[in-house]
Amino acid sequence: MLKIENLNVKVGDSLILKDISLELGENERLIIFGPNGSGKTTLLKVIMGISGYEILKGKIFFVNKDITNLTISERAKLGIGIMFQNPPKISGIKIFQLAKYICDNEEEIKILAQKLKVDEFLRRDLNVDLSGGEIKRVELFQVLLQKPKLLLLDEPESGVDIENISIMGSVLNEYIKETKCSALVITHTGYILDYIEGEKGCVITNGKIRCRRQPKKVLDTIRKSGYDKCEECKWKKE
Repeated sequence: MLKIENLNVKVGDSLILKDISLELGENERLIIFGPNGSGKTTLLKVIMGISGYEILKGKIFFVNKDITNLTISERAKLGIGIMFQNPPKISGIKIFQLAKYICDNEEEIKILAQKLKVDEFLRRDLNVDLSGGEIKRVELFQVLLQKPKLLLLDEPESGVDIENISIMGSVLNEYIKETKCSALVITHTGYILDYIEGEKGCVITNGKIRCRRQPKKVLDTIRKSGYDKCEECKWKKE
């Protein structure tokens, strides 16, 4: 499904990602851990093709196609969708207008909106006057309407209370099981693992992948010993 080979990425004068290589098969979830500023979000944005990131070396393949130089829209059409950690607020664009642009089936829009409890917000401007949890639910609503084959989720539970995590986690779990899509999920808390079964886990520190293990084992190590322990582990598998 997704293959990254020796990816090196620079932002300005700083080298952010260093020799990143990973593979994700169909119907697989990779859970990514790491401290703030380690390069996790950069990795997701580079996979999506967002501007401002210079690829110095390496390739990105999706469904056996080299997408390294494709535009965001081209990648989205291939089936990649991203849920941002901090989506923008945009006045003048109604949530329902955007939903209709993404999906022309009003019944599907209605059903998903009800599941994510965003149906009461559809006539509002995008993310304007919404709480943090409501914004995250609206963001997930938009992404799932795209019906992606690969989900890129940047800290979906960040700044969200337990009730909102439960709503989003349940809908995500249902979507993944129904579509058998793959996902790259960044998490700090690990709460999303109560809803998404991750087959693979890794830690990124200082722009490098340090560890590859079962996600809950990675999380347990981080909770007990912090990220310093992860620095000692490279390519370890269990």
